[in-house]
Amino acid sequence: MRKYFFLLFVLSYNFLWGQSFLTKFEQSGGKESPAYSEIIDWWQKLDQGSGKVKMLTMGPSDAGFPLHLVIVSNNGDYNFTQIRKNNKRIILINNGIHPGEPDGIDASMLLARDIVTNKIKLPDNIVLAIIPVYNIGGCLNRSANNRIDQNGPTEKGFRGNSQNLDLNRDFIKSDSKEARSFAEIFHLLDPDVFIDNHVSDGADYQHVMTLLTSQHNKLGGVMGEFMNKEFEPALFSLMNKKGYDLVPYVNAFGDTPETGWSEYWDSPRYSSGYATLWHTFAFVPETHMLKPYDQRVKATYALMQCFIDFTSTNSEEIKNLRNQTKQSVKSETEFPISWALDRSQSTMITFKGYTSGHKPSEVSGLPRLFYDRSKPFEKQVPFYNYYKTQKTVQKPIAYIIPQGWWKVIDLLKLNKVNMQQLKKDSTIEVEVYHIDDYKTAPRQYEMHHGNSEVKLNTSLQKMKFRQGDYYIPMNQEANRFLIETLEPQAEDSYFAWNFFDAVLGQKEGFSGYSFEDIAAGYLKTDPALQQKLIQRKATDTSFAKSANAQLNFVFQNSPYFESNYSRYPVYKVIK
Repeated sequence: MRKYFFLLFVLSYNFLWGQSFLTKFEQSGGKESPAYSEIIDWWQKLDQGSGKVKMLTMGPSDAGFPLHLVIVSNNGDYNFTQIRKNNKRIILINNGIHPGEPDGIDASMLLARDIVTNKIKLPDNIVLAIIPVYNIGGCLNRSANNRIDQNGPTEKGFRGNSQNLDLNRDFIKSDSKEARSFAEIFHLLDPDVFIDNHVSDGADYQHVMTLLTSQHNKLGGVMGEFMNKEFEPALFSLMNKKGYDLVPYVNAFGDTPETGWSEYWDSPRYSSGYATLWHTFAFVPETHMLKPYDQRVKATYALMQCFIDFTSTNSEEIKNLRNQTKQSVKSETEFPISWALDRSQSTMITFKGYTSGHKPSEVSGLPRLFYDRSKPFEKQVPFYNYYKTQKTVQKPIAYIIPQGWWKVIDLLKLNKVNMQQLKKDSTIEVEVYHIDDYKTAPRQYEMHHGNSEVKLNTSLQKMKFRQGDYYIPMNQEANRFLIETLEPQAEDSYFAWNFFDAVLGQKEGFSGYSFEDIAAGYLKTDPALQQKLIQRKATDTSFAKSANAQLNFVFQNSPYFESNYSRYPVYKVIK
């Protein structure tokens, strides 16, 4: 009898204690999501009320508030050195990168509360690290009018941050304080699994939850194989047991998805693409925007449980695969820097959609797309989830970056790249890139005009470097990050994001009347150039009629022309 009353007391206490941590989502019947101040207050109270939760204050954001990191573990440990020594797997959950998509914000609150009230059990070999709100500025910018075609909650945050940046395009260029603080968090944790919770746009269909997975060919090696054959299929199976028909993220913008679609390409500018460079299994859950908010939050909650279950069950294999990859990347000699979709390979998946059609628009009178929910269907469709390597580069022994390019050097330091400064002025033979041609975007994209289609001219030169310039050995876990940021032809390289654009502009010229005599004198010492000039005039009529063009031709082919022009200022030690 005593045991009965004691058990009843414990259950009653846990119920009442849990009631004190009801979320706004629950109090509103699944229709509302809390404001930023309410989110932080709630987490602070959970921290104070449970030894399993520790809320840490991390780096700054553009909004003037710090990012927070909530650690949930059974023993309350938040020392990550000790956590790794204790052989625990770390799952990092990012919420509110797009605060108009707050599903993960609410689902994480419910998940942590249910763990500390023992409604669900967190395995002892798992530690959760949760960023409650990443884009604080966007979360503060709440309105019922944001994401107007999304089905709830009643008020939502805004996609842009306090600089109006889309933070899910900022992980390489790091224009925001959030991205810089995230890099510090990421490298502190070195997470085994990364989850970035989102809500989809696009087509209408029956599925509540879709999943964007770090592309397995790009992830590569044993981790890519495990992702494709084990991790991702297991998540689909586990969700099915919870009553959810999970499908890959429906990447069918402007088209209906009945004929299938390709896997979304998550390059390093995105959160999952960035995590891939650091050998982390990365995922972007995308609930369906047209489903009721309570359904979406519950689906996000269920999927996070699946991540926990799989990671716990496969803890040792995940650890070993990551360790193997970290070691192998140090010695690999060739790295891919671009990929292309392989339409010769696909996987058949079960898609549950709605019949689509067209009808006259009440706005324009012209045909508009619509989905008829009274006509659901289920069919097998091809999912194109294979990519082929398009271009590879040979790994150098090291890169050298002159110290004047401090913006790039600071980003490398932020990402814990191993670098040494030269202790004295040195002459070193290096491979040098010259930018022969490139295309730049006519319109800005996230505060940049991206460079692409880069064509290079390569040569070996002996160059003088100064004491304090940075020598970056390519025998480290950061090798892949370095290749994809420092090779100018890589999709999200620092060159692609304009960090080196200053070399593309000529800084010095000549005065024609003065340079005439200098050019004439130089041609007498360089018969080969004299002959090139004659040939050019013979084959190019407009050139032959322009005295200035001919002077410029001599200038650009003489020692007087600046050596820095279009010379890429990252140099490769290859022997």
